[in-house]
Amino acid sequence: MAQSKQKKSTTVARRAGRPPASSDRDADATRADILSVAIEEFSAKGLAGSRVDEIAERIHTVKRMIYYYFGSKEGLYRAVLERAYDHIRTIESDLDLDSLAPDEALRHLVKVTFDYHNKHPEFVRLVMNENIHQGVHVAHLPNIKERNRTAIATLRKLIDRGVKSGDFRSDLDPIELHMTISALSFYNVSNRHTFSFIFGRDMTSPKAVASRRETVADIVSRWCRA
Repeated sequence: MAQSKQKKSTTVARRAGRPPASSDRDADATRADILSVAIEEFSAKGLAGSRVDEIAERIHTVKRMIYYYFGSKEGLYRAVLERAYDHIRTIESDLDLDSLAPDEALRHLVKVTFDYHNKHPEFVRLVMNENIHQGVHVAHLPNIKERNRTAIATLRKLIDRGVKSGDFRSDLDPIELHMTISALSFYNVSNRHTFSFIFGRDMTSPKAVASRRETVADIVSRWCRA
């Protein structure tokens, strides 16, 4: 009975455009639900083409509720960008690269990055869309630079280990290395449809993806080799 009353109260609050009287956990869950749908909408339609009304309808609420949590459509879009970047940086930071030999660790990092892009085309589309906007919105994310510094610090540490062991050349720049890994992983998703049509090769087949994955790892490994 109590649970039914709580559910009814939550529904009424959502329709009224105010947060339900509930715990922080419920608020976090609501924000997560909004972001999950917003990622799909913004990645498919871009900032200009997406509508807050449509996002609200998909999660059975009203747009006033979304404005309560995120302030505006642009605020929601920026939260989506922040979550997308946080996700890939978290996966990278969770890797145990120190337990692997430098070249093995590098190849593992490349493959994880490649797999992430391949499994999350919405991330690629969001980044492409933000570049259309010349990075205006990502520049408003206060933690974005710090989060990405962590990725560069991880590469710097890996490079230093590789140079010390004699596996890597000594003139590697971690930012250049990061850019190279990202670019090779990104292109396989961003251009898969045009490339497939022009060259008559299905870039989405498991065989093509696996082959390209190994090729990208080889390219980066050989470029870094001493």
